[in-house]
Amino acid sequence: MFHGSIVAIVTPFKKGKIDEKAYEGLINFHLKSGTHGIVPCGTTGESATLTQEEHLRVIELTVKNACGKIPVIAGTGSNSTEEAIFYTHHAKQLGVAGVLLITPYYNKPTQEGLFQHFKAIARAVDIPIILYNIPSRTGVNLLPKTVARLTAFDNIIGIKEGTGSLQQISDLIALCGNRFLILSGDDATALPTMAVGGHGVISVTANIVPSEMANMMNCAEKGDFSAARKWHEKIYSLHDLMFMETNPGPVKAALAMMGKCSDEVRLPLVRISSDNAEKLKKHLQGYSLLKKAGLR
Repeated sequence: MFHGSIVAIVTPFKKGKIDEKAYEGLINFHLKSGTHGIVPCGTTGESATLTQEEHLRVIELTVKNACGKIPVIAGTGSNSTEEAIFYTHHAKQLGVAGVLLITPYYNKPTQEGLFQHFKAIARAVDIPIILYNIPSRTGVNLLPKTVARLTAFDNIIGIKEGTGSLQQISDLIALCGNRFLILSGDDATALPTMAVGGHGVISVTANIVPSEMANMMNCAEKGDFSAARKWHEKIYSLHDLMFMETNPGPVKAALAMMGKCSDEVRLPLVRISSDNAEKLKKHLQGYSLLKKAGLR
């Protein structure tokens, strides 16, 4: 069900409010570009600063515009288990295909605490669950042995692995078996993850080059790694640019330069610096992305 290039889509803002028109345009951009799935309300969607009402509204808009066309995997994680259950329950009611659950941040739970957190959610809501491990954001690493324990729950079907470690990804594959979906959470390791037996990527870079990311993953899924590597080499330099400052500042700046939405982010995030904006613009010109928007 979940595979290939899945975009961790931004939440566009306009004067502090969700820009629903721009958001619908972004979804259509992905539908036309071959993106295999959409994740609203993830890190890239600034879920940490969305109100409860906004969080559910973004999921609702995504389902309305994409459901039945490509899968919607809603970000419903929290550092509060009860809040994660609340969001997961409501996401299911809204009609998502699955949910993405980040490890609790700030609390720094033990491996047993992580196991009990995800166990509680899996038991509370019968919906496909993808775990999300990104220690650089949360301060805690969900270890492969703990993930293997969690595969005992039928609705915990995969993980977005954001460590960037191919060793950890390989350990997950060895311990969890082919049934368990391994999705890269780090664009630079999307293709290497596929090469060692992964199933796809939840991507930031796909926000700006969705066709290229989808083409790369399509080739990898067919086993044509020679063709996939050409796509990888073409877009590789964009990955670092998307993280030149805290995500999603750079990707929103890029989308603004492409005429897709505003570069507005919510505090405590700020727009990227003018120096980095200029660097980003030069690279986008090299990819002819500004020309598409008539800004070159």
